[in-house]
Amino acid sequence: MRQNFYSVPVTYAGQRVTVRLGANVVTAYDGTRVLARHDRAPGKGREVLELDHYLETLRVKAGALAGSSALALARQSGRFNATHEEFLSRARRANGDAAGTRAMIDVLLLERTMKPSAVREGLARCLRMGTLDPALVAIEARRSIEEARVVPGSDPALAHYDRPAPSVAHYDELLGVS
Repeated sequence: MRQNFYSVPVTYAGQRVTVRLGANVVTAYDGTRVLARHDRAPGKGREVLELDHYLETLRVKAGALAGSSALALARQSGRFNATHEEFLSRARRANGDAAGTRAMIDVLLLERTMKPSAVREGLARCLRMGTLDPALVAIEARRSIEEARVVPGSDPALAHYDRPAPSVAHYDELLGVS
């Protein structure tokens, strides 16, 4: 679009999609369904790639992840951070390049259904435990979400809402029973 390249999910490769060009945003549609939304790139010849758009292909061709432009851009933006790097390197050492890379891709696919911050927390917990199983990363990510929920009485900012427990001592008087 306008001499820049914007990614869409790989399942749409080679297909025509509708693109809406805004002042700051480029949005790709399949009918009314939003496929991708990117910040508009300044200049010409720039690539704006989302690693998530390529995960299905990279899972099949795991060796392509290391040299992919989408991974390089994700590293630059901080979306693929040091925790991801450590998991990837440990998984590749423990399981081999292909299986270790697929484990990392399975973890990245979790971000489609969970907040990326929760997945990163799940990754960090699994690395501390010494496990490299993507299923355990998902469990730990869900656990971190549950722990982050506010428990009544645990937040000092809510202390002014505290009330004493009601007493039932006077109910017998109301019922006329002594």
